[in-house]
Amino acid sequence: MCAVTLLLPVMLLAHQASVCGGACVEVESDTEAVVGKGFKLGCISCKRRGEVKAEAEVSWSFQASGDSDFSELYYYENTAGEVIDPRFYDRLDWNGSKSTRDLQDGSIYILNVTFNDTGVYKCNFNRLLKYSNHDYFTNTTKTILLTVVPQVTRGMASILSEVMMYVSIIGLQLWLVVEMIYCYRKISAAGEEALRESAAEYLAIASESKENCADAQVAE
Repeated sequence: MCAVTLLLPVMLLAHQASVCGGACVEVESDTEAVVGKGFKLGCISCKRRGEVKAEAEVSWSFQASGDSDFSELYYYENTAGEVIDPRFYDRLDWNGSKSTRDLQDGSIYILNVTFNDTGVYKCNFNRLLKYSNHDYFTNTTKTILLTVVPQVTRGMASILSEVMMYVSIIGLQLWLVVEMIYCYRKISAAGEEALRESAAEYLAIASESKENCADAQVAE
């Protein structure tokens, strides 16, 4: 029982890792970039029916801070992408899925971020699902409001998330220590009980042997 209790957290973590490893998870993009650094604009649109064949294309548009309209930024289809906005020439590259059969990650990566990159980015996923008797078109749009700062800043949510992570790790370690102590005491108590039973059984056999010898002597 103790061994099963100690192995349970490890088994759960392994199961979660195996499940997450092959699944598509729509994680939201970061929204704060540091000037002069690289930055990933994340855009994930999971295909809900894995057994259905599909074709997808991704297009990005950008509205700079102070502009009233969006301009075409980037287009990707069939393992090839094109930077459309001249402000991002030689500074932008594809950072998403490579497969043409299951395009789900449409992220892009900006090199050498500038303050002029501040603004609103839109990621459009156009997907054509190919069923046996018909095709079905879907469109998903994700909007990212990007802020460019001179240096890394940490928000309260990030700090609280890190604190909770360390609290969870410490709590799990304490729980494992308590379980180990409990199991050790239980095993020790069982061992002592077995020794006492063995000693009592030995004394009973010895006493019976003495009585048998005494009866034999009287009979003689």
